Amino acid sequence: MRQQDDLWIFGYGSLMWRPGFDFVEAQPARLHGFHRAFCIYSWHHRGTRERPGLVLGLDSGGSCLGRAFRVAPERAEEVIAYLDAREMVTAVYRPILHPVRLPEGKVLARAYAVDRAHEQYAGKLPVEEQARIMNGASGVSGVNIDYLASTIAHLDEMGIKDGPLHQVWKLLGAPA
Repeated sequence: MRQQDDLWIFGYGSLMWRPGFDFVEAQPARLHGFHRAFCIYSWHHRGTRERPGLVLGLDSGGSCLGRAFRVAPERAEEVIAYLDAREMVTAVYRPILHPVRLPEGKVLARAYAVDRAHEQYAGKLPVEEQARIMNGASGVSGVNIDYLASTIAHLDEMGIKDGPLHQVWKLLGAPA
């Protein structure tokens, strides 16, 4: 693990394409021990309690390719406060510090993993069910399918093929 004074943030969903905070650099990164999954019923950002959507979480097992953002030490407290307010609206995530592999070595990064005990935890849903839930769902941050489209576009830009996400995208009638 390389020496670090700066804060690193690991993004695997909307944080990859809409971090919302100032950063010094961004690099491709892999986090082991967790995988990206539509495992959270969204009651706020991409759905409502009456008509939940689905959002991504880091669920245990496997590994996840994403993006790591380096934040200058003088901005760390402000960025953590911003991300906690954004990601912890319903406390379905738990902040973790976890090693991530960058092209030139490992760093500890803050990430937001799903709390499996939370009532919004959806577990492993079949891709057909994911597509059904997302179709027509909308919340304060917009339409659920737009969230999927933006995530897919960014994964494609980075050359990351995420089979389950791309399957849901295809089921929703998106271009291959």
